[in-house]
Amino acid sequence: MPFLVFLLSLLLANNSFADDSFAEQAVSQYGYTVVAQYPHDPQLFTQGLAFDQGKLYESAGRYGHSRLTVRELAYYTVLQQQVVQPQLFAEGITLLNNNVYQLTWKAGLALVYAARDLSPVAQHRYQGQGWGLCTDGQQLIMSDGSDQLHFINPDNFSRSHSINVTERGQSVTNLNELEWVQGKIYANIWMSSRIVIINPNNGHVEGSVDLSDLLPASLRKPNTDVLNGIAYDSQQQRLFVTGKNWPRLYHISLTAAKP
Repeated sequence: MPFLVFLLSLLLANNSFADDSFAEQAVSQYGYTVVAQYPHDPQLFTQGLAFDQGKLYESAGRYGHSRLTVRELAYYTVLQQQVVQPQLFAEGITLLNNNVYQLTWKAGLALVYAARDLSPVAQHRYQGQGWGLCTDGQQLIMSDGSDQLHFINPDNFSRSHSINVTERGQSVTNLNELEWVQGKIYANIWMSSRIVIINPNNGHVEGSVDLSDLLPASLRKPNTDVLNGIAYDSQQQRLFVTGKNWPRLYHISLTAAKP
């Protein structure tokens, strides 16, 4: 290879690396405003949240207390409920093809219900732990507490591929509850009050919002746990969040990113 050609290829490679590195570092820091707030059952240890056709679907965890509930947004009353077997710890949920998919923590078992009445439809086995779950409209996307997100066939729970999630080049672990929002994956980070916005193509964190002051101190009790639960109303473009054993569910709007 002539020296000038070699030198040019080296410079192009270095520029490409620099561009990738810069893109990886670009993480927008969002603020938020509270648009509305709704009642939330403080007895529910929220593991998964979803919104569909005016109804709020929620998966609550803990052994002996796990369940799947459906309610209208503005009312506390449960419309439908499925109690999960006491040996299972319920985790994330999502809706796809008129079904509700619910993960379990350590049992490696996914539970599938008909969305119309929560009647059981199927069960699927998977490897590893189940944490958060969402869908891009074709595949399921699952977290397991690591820095990976797995893309899952909803018919048999086989993995098509996985991506590593990084923020400024560093792995992001404890990825928990997930939600698909306008082509991006929103994820709770367990044991924190932060939601990160992930590019599903490369796993890069592109945005972050700190919700540590969302639930006021006056509403916090001894059993109030961490922020967890993201749901998106795609029709009205509303973003809902809550936490484990929180008495409120919030409709929030992200504000302009800080420079």
